[in-house]
Amino acid sequence: MASTMPDSPKKVAADRQRGQPPTSRGSQLTKSLTKSKDYGSEGVTDNDIFLLPGSDYQILGVLIVLACIVRFFRIYQPSSVVFDEVHFGGFASKYIKGKFFMDVHPPLAKLLITLAGWLAGFDGEFDFKDIGKDYLEPGVPYVVMRMLPAVLGVLTIPTMFLTLKALGCRTMTATMGSALLIFENGLVTQSRLVLLDSPLIICTAFTALAFTCFTNQHELGPSNAFSASWWGWLVATGLGLGATVSVKWVGLFTIAWVGSLTLLHLWVLLGDTNTVTPRLWFKHFFARVFCLVVIPIAFYVGMFGIHFICLVNPGDGDGFMSSEFQATLNTKSMQDVPADVAFGASISLRHHNTQGGYLHSHAHMYPGGSKQQQITLYPHKDENNVWIAENQTQPVTAENVTIPGPQAWADLKPEWIKNGDVIKLYHITTHRRLHSHDVRPPVTEADWQNEVSAYGYEGFEGDANDLFRVEIIPSMSDGAEAKSRLRTIQSKFKLVHVMTGCVLFSHKVKLPDWGYEQQEVTCARGGTLPNSVWYVEGNTHPGLEENAEKVNYRNPGFLGKFWELQRVMWTTNAGLVESHAWDSRPPSWPVLRRGINFWGKDHRQVYLMGNPAIWWASTIAVAVYMAFKGLAVLRWQRGFTDYENVTFKRFDYEIGQTILGWGFHYFPFYLMARQLFLHHYFPALYFAIMALCQIYDYVFHRSTVLGVHDKPEISGAIIAMYLAFSIAVFSFFAPLTYGNPWTQEQCKAVKLFDTWDFDCNNFHDDYSKYSTSVDWNSGSGAVSSSAAPAAAEPQAPEAAVSQKEDGNPNVTPQAPAPPPGDQQVIGREERVEYRDQNGNLLNSEQVSQLEKEGKVTFKTKYETRTRLVDAAGNEIEDGPVAPEHPDAEGQNPDTQGVGEVQANSAPAQAPVGGSDVNKEGDGKPKPASDASAATKE
Repeated sequence: MASTMPDSPKKVAADRQRGQPPTSRGSQLTKSLTKSKDYGSEGVTDNDIFLLPGSDYQILGVLIVLACIVRFFRIYQPSSVVFDEVHFGGFASKYIKGKFFMDVHPPLAKLLITLAGWLAGFDGEFDFKDIGKDYLEPGVPYVVMRMLPAVLGVLTIPTMFLTLKALGCRTMTATMGSALLIFENGLVTQSRLVLLDSPLIICTAFTALAFTCFTNQHELGPSNAFSASWWGWLVATGLGLGATVSVKWVGLFTIAWVGSLTLLHLWVLLGDTNTVTPRLWFKHFFARVFCLVVIPIAFYVGMFGIHFICLVNPGDGDGFMSSEFQATLNTKSMQDVPADVAFGASISLRHHNTQGGYLHSHAHMYPGGSKQQQITLYPHKDENNVWIAENQTQPVTAENVTIPGPQAWADLKPEWIKNGDVIKLYHITTHRRLHSHDVRPPVTEADWQNEVSAYGYEGFEGDANDLFRVEIIPSMSDGAEAKSRLRTIQSKFKLVHVMTGCVLFSHKVKLPDWGYEQQEVTCARGGTLPNSVWYVEGNTHPGLEENAEKVNYRNPGFLGKFWELQRVMWTTNAGLVESHAWDSRPPSWPVLRRGINFWGKDHRQVYLMGNPAIWWASTIAVAVYMAFKGLAVLRWQRGFTDYENVTFKRFDYEIGQTILGWGFHYFPFYLMARQLFLHHYFPALYFAIMALCQIYDYVFHRSTVLGVHDKPEISGAIIAMYLAFSIAVFSFFAPLTYGNPWTQEQCKAVKLFDTWDFDCNNFHDDYSKYSTSVDWNSGSGAVSSSAAPAAAEPQAPEAAVSQKEDGNPNVTPQAPAPPPGDQQVIGREERVEYRDQNGNLLNSEQVSQLEKEGKVTFKTKYETRTRLVDAAGNEIEDGPVAPEHPDAEGQNPDTQGVGEVQANSAPAQAPVGGSDVNKEGDGKPKPASDASAATKE
C-alpha cells in the first residue's frame, strides 16, 4: 500500500465542482512504492456525501421529481385488491381492530402501512379478502396506503445516487444508477402496491449507504477513527440492519454481508502493529459489537413490543400459539380453575401438540365408516367442548344402591382421578360418549388408525368401547402431584383405549366440508407421542369447595411471547412448501425467465415483470466481475503483480464487496424449499445494478486501458444511449406495470419468450374498446374502469350456455328476473358462449386451438342474463366481476373452516352439468401463501 500526498485545496475544490471525487497524487501512481504504516487503504479519498457540489444536489432533485412521476402515475389503479394486498392490507385491518394474527414476516412494514391507513381514516372494516375486490364502494383509503411504499420506493433513488458517490463514482455514473432504478419495471410495480418489498429495499439500500460511508471513514486510517462521522455512520448502519430485518427476515442476509466485511475490517486492524494496540483493537471491536449487534437486536425486539401492544384481542392467528400465549389476549384469559380433577367433573380437553383446539363433538354424523357422531378438534371455546369424566363403574350408596347417570357423582365427595384410572367421557350436549372401534377413519384410512366417534343416547350406560385409561406423562407434567393424579393444565396425559390399545390422537389433517374443515381426531396404534398428548383446561365440579386449590396458565411475559412467536414464525415459514401457480426458483431470476400475475380484470393486467434492458445488463455485470476475479487470482498465483496497481486493487475490493452483497442476497435462496417468487431477487438486483454502475465508472473514468478516462463526452453519450434504450423498454412493458390498456398486437411484439406467461389474448385488439372513467372519491383519486381479467394463458376454458331450454332436470327452473324499474323486455335470445376461467369470451378459433393443444376441459353453466340497452339501442355494460380467490386466512391454521351455524344455513354447492377441477396453473392471479398454508398436509 503506497503512502499518498494530499492534493492542494484548489485541486480538491475543482474536482468536486466537476462532479468528480477528489483524487490524490498517490492514487495516480500505478505501482505501490512503500507499504503504508497504518491500516488506511491506498487510493482512498474522503467521499463525504454531505460535501457534494451544488450541481449534484440539483441533479438529485430532478431525479427525485422524475421518480415521483413514474411511481405515483395512476397509483389509484387498479382500484381493487392486487396480489398480496390480500394479506398485508388484511393485516392492517387486524392491527386497527387489535386482532391477533400470525405472519411469517416481522412487523415493521406492516405497522407503517397500518399507520398510513389509520391516518387516512381507515377503520379496518374492509377485509381485503379477494384479489379484485373493489376499494371504491366501501371507501377504503387505498391510495394513501399505496403511497407509503411508493414514497419509500422514491427514496431508493437518492439512496442509490449517494451510495455511488460514497463509492467514489462520478456524478454521471451516479445519475445512471438512479435512473436505472426509476425505470426498472419490477421495482416500480412493487412500490405502487401495499406490499413489503419496497420497505425492504429502502432499508437494505440505506444500510448499504451507511456501511459504505463508514467503510470510507475506516479506510482513511487512524486519523478518522472514532470521529463524529465514523460513529454516525456506524450507528446508522446498525439502525439500518435493525430496520431491514424488522421488515423481512431477508434482512439476515444483509446482516451477513455487513458482518463479513466487518470481520475483514477487524482482521486488517489486527495486522496493524504500528498504530493499533490490543487495547485500541478491542475498542474497535466493542464499538462494532454495540452498533452492529446490540442496536439491531434492540430495534428488532422493540418492533415486536409495538406489535404486542397493538394486538391485544383474539384473532385468526392465535391458534398458532400456545395456550399460555393465548391466555394473555383479551377474552382468551380465563379465571382460575380447580387444580384437581375428580370423577363427575365437567372438563374440556385440549390437544397439546398441534394447538388445533379442543376435543369437540356436534350432532352430525360421519358420512362413511360407522356413520356415528363426529369427533373433531375445534379451535374455539364452545359448549360442545364440554365432557363429563365418568368412572368406569357407577357409584354405589351405603344401601348398596347404584346411582345411575353421568351426574351420579355430583353430590358425592370428590374422588380424584389418578394415573392409570379408567374413565368414560360423556358429551353433555348430545348425550353420547367418546367411543372407538376397529373401523377406519373417514379421512386417514390407515391400518394403524381407528375411527373415534360419539356413541349412545340419553340413558344409555355405554359399552366397553367407551373406556379409556388415563396415562400421565411424568416428563411433560409440572409438579410432583401432577405426575400422580390428574390436575388441570399441569398434567399432560394420554387416553389409551382399553379394548384396542390405541391412543386418542390428532394431527394436521382437516376433515372435508361435511366435518366443517375441523381437525381430524382418531385413535392411533403407535402414534407419535406429541400428537397423542392432552391436558385439561376447563374443570368444574359441584362438590368442590370455594377454597379448593386453583391454577391458571402462567404468564409467559414479553420475552416468553417474543421467543415463542419467533419459533412459530420460523416453523411456519419453513412449512410454506406447497407449489404456487406463479412461484419460481432462484436459477431463473437473474435471467428474468418468469414474472408473477398480480391482477387481472377487464382486459387489463398487472404482471410483475422486470426491465430486461436493466435486468440482463446487471446480470452481465456480475458475470464480468466473477470472470475478472477468477482471472486475477490465476494471474496472482502465477506471480503477476496486478495487485500492485492501485486502480486494479480498488476495482477488485470495491466492486467485490458489492458483488458479495449480491451473493449474500441471492445464493441462500438455493437452500430453501419454501415457495419463492421473482420479487425475492429484488435486494440482490439492487446490488447488481450498483455493481453495473461501478464497473462502468472504473472502465470509463478511472482506468486508462480504453483511453477514454479523460473524454467525458464519450461516457456521457454511452450513458444517454443506454438510458434511452432502458426507458424505451420500460415504456413497452408499462401497461403491465400500471394496468393500462394494451392491444394484443403490442403485447405479442414484446413477448420474447413463452415463459413470460402473460396472455396477450386477454387484451383487446383495439384501444377503442377500452373505456375508463375517473371517480375522485373523497380526494383519493380512485379509478372506476370496465377493464377486465387477464391472467396467464387459458388452460381450462368453460362453456357457458345461456337460457338452455332442455336444462338439467335436477335443477329447479328459475323464472326470468323482471327488468329493473320501468324497463321493458324487448326480446329474448339463446346462444352458446365459450369463456376461459377468467370469464373472457373466446372465439371459435381460440377454442379450436386450445382443443388441438389439449389444454381444454369444459364445464357447463346455465345462465340467464339481462342485456341492457339505451334508447339508441347501444348495449350498456355490466360492472366488473372480480376473479375468484381463496380465503387469506381461516378460523385457525390447522382447522380452517366455516362455523357450524353458517354451514347449516346453506346447502352444499355443486356445479351443474360437469365437474369443476381447480388446477394450480389455471392462470388466475393468486396471492402468495399466508401462514395458514404452512400447516396443511
